[in-house]
This record gives sequence, C-alpha cells and structure tokens, in this order.
Amino acid sequence: MTRVAGQGAPTVAALVLNYNGRDITLQALASLEAMTYTACELIHIDNGSGDGSSEAVAAAHPRVTQIRVEENQGVVYGMNKGIELAVARGVDYLLLLNNDIEVEPDFLDQLVAVAEADPGIGCVGPKILYHGERDRLWSTGGRIRFRESMTRERGEGQVDRGQYDRDEEVPYVNGCAMLVRRQVVEEIGLWDPLFHLALDDADWCMRMKARGYCCYYAHRAVLYHMVARTVGGYRASRTFFNGRSAALFVRRYGGPAQWCSFLLFLSAGLFLAFFRELVRGNQGAVIAKLRGVIEGLRAPMAPPPGVDLREDHAQAAGSGRL
Repeated sequence: MTRVAGQGAPTVAALVLNYNGRDITLQALASLEAMTYTACELIHIDNGSGDGSSEAVAAAHPRVTQIRVEENQGVVYGMNKGIELAVARGVDYLLLLNNDIEVEPDFLDQLVAVAEADPGIGCVGPKILYHGERDRLWSTGGRIRFRESMTRERGEGQVDRGQYDRDEEVPYVNGCAMLVRRQVVEEIGLWDPLFHLALDDADWCMRMKARGYCCYYAHRAVLYHMVARTVGGYRASRTFFNGRSAALFVRRYGGPAQWCSFLLFLSAGLFLAFFRELVRGNQGAVIAKLRGVIEGLRAPMAPPPGVDLREDHAQAAGSGRL
C-alpha cells in the first residue's frame, strides 16, 4: 500500500494513534487498507498499550508500519512520534487519525484532491458522522470562539441533509481526522506539549494560519467516528486539562475582547456546572476545571515548537520500519 514519493500520486502517511484500543484499531486499519488511494503508508502508533495491540496489528496487518512507545506519555507525545517519522519519510501529506474511526473507500482521494487544488491550504478535514447514526453529523469543521469551551464542532448533532455539502475554508479542523501538508509541518513544527489532552489541534491550526495557510473542509470525504452523542464524560481527570488548555490558549491567542468573552462565559459556565454536578455528587469535576484554569494562567508560556525537521530528514528517511 506504499508508493515511493515523487512517483505518481502525492504520497501520504496515515498516522493512527492507539492506547489500549486493540479491537477498534484493527477495525480502523482494515477500513484504511480498503481505501482506493494507494499512495499511502499506514503507521500505527502504539502509545504504551498493554493489551497486545502491536502484536495483533502485526498479525492482522503485516504491511502496517509500527511505532511502539514504551510508556504512555499522552496524545501529543505519541502523535509527535508519528509526525517525526512521516516527515522523515518525505511524504507529501500526513493524515492524522483517531483509532475509533471508519472511512469510505474514496475518503483519502477526496481529501488529497481538495488539498492539491490550492497550495495555500494547510490542512483539510472531512465530513465526520456518528458511527452509530450515519445520517447525523459530528463535525464539518469547527469554530474557535474563546468561551469556556474554546472550540465548537460545526453541525454537531444535526441530521445530514446536505446543508454543509460544499468545500470551504473553516476556522479549524478537528484532530480526529486531519490531512496536513508536510511542508506546513516543517514550517510550524510538532504538536505543542503545552496542550495536553485538549486544543492541540486548534493550536496547530492557529499556527498554520499565522504562517498564511488556511484550514479547509472537504465535504465529499466521509468518516464515521465512534463517539457517543450523549457523553457522560464530565470527569475531573478531563476537566482539569480542559480548563488548563483553555487558559493557555487564550493567553497565546486572545486579545482584550477574547479575554472578556472567555472570563464571562467561564464564570457563568462554572457556576451553572457546579449546581448541575452537585446533584450528581460530581462537583469535584467543576473544582478540577477551575484548578486547571488557574494552573494554565500560572504555567510558564514557552513559544510554540516551530522546529524545522528538515535537518533530520536525510538521516531518518532510510531508517525503515520501527
């Protein structure tokens, strides 16, 4: 399923990040191997799994390249390992993917066609539908709005009636599925470890736009995401990092108007959430989010990692499978 760079169609490295999701990862890889776009190398990043994921992938999908991270150090760390390898391979595009996905056979053909139409496009995202409700949208690109929740998926929860059936520029593309030019990665660098578990994709999109690139939505590229429409995921282990990343994001990109919006919606949101979660005995998750915001406001603010990876290109490109 791999074609050498420069021969025929633009080459793509598809990065599938997995932590203890053996079965859904196998399903995702099977779907990706059925794509009609052949100039693609599949790379499975095993982010410290303990469920035999790497062994299962090797047995079921022997042509898939594997990166094994010994210990789970988070999504950003694991994905950056894949990004580094893909850039070193010299591919034209990187396709970043969650492991809980299924794609239509022409998914990658459609993404690449949109990206190739305009060199000013930095990244392209697909139409994402719920895996269990395939007529219902999860994302058609997203908005960045500087509120308690920094991003909002466009069309989330709506029945797909063709209302977003046009290719167009969008403020950001969700990291669940994102096609990115290698040239852009070489210019802006890796995912920023400051944004642990949240807003890593939005930060990447903002850095692309700062370099003059735009984010685009390709409506004919269709992906199904295994995410529940009603998520009972308001947990302290996540709300802390959501709050921390939101504060870091507004520090990096917000002006006076954005700060006012963020603080206003944050105050109202935390107040309402406290009483909502109090009846569930889950008020600790609200307190954790406030702690995360405070941590994000206090944390050292290093500049984005705009590392030019081309220096390592020649050395790593011949390293073969990991």
